[in-house]
Amino acid sequence: MSNFFIKEEKIRFQHIDYAGIVFYPRFLEMLNGIVEDWFEEALDRPFSKMHETNGIPTVDLKVQFKKAARLGETLTKKLWVKKLGDSSILCGFRFEDENGKTCVEGEVTLVNVHIAEDRHTIKAESFNEEMKTKITKYLIENSN
Repeated sequence: MSNFFIKEEKIRFQHIDYAGIVFYPRFLEMLNGIVEDWFEEALDRPFSKMHETNGIPTVDLKVQFKKAARLGETLTKKLWVKKLGDSSILCGFRFEDENGKTCVEGEVTLVNVHIAEDRHTIKAESFNEEMKTKITKYLIENSN
């Protein structure tokens, strides 16, 4: 499969708990990091610009923790699209250790939203065709 968006991340002291392994909420922060990088680097839609009028909140998240990751290790984080809807994206993700073993994997559903000027009304908004074309480059069908 070559349609992955891939980033590496070194496990730092800020990521670990007393046992010296990644504290599970830090994995979710790392997931948010790769989503943010994907939007900026691959989709040309940086959060700094998008969040002026729009957003891409997580509406569903499934995570399986498979193996501990330890201080000093480098994770390879992979993200891909499993399904593209009108205003939503179902992404698969997997973080692997230096030996290619899965530490954490799962699915995240993101929804494209418009945020009203008063910041109180948030409503799903369809992706435009240009964005759909960019997202489709990361589509891997039947990627369970």
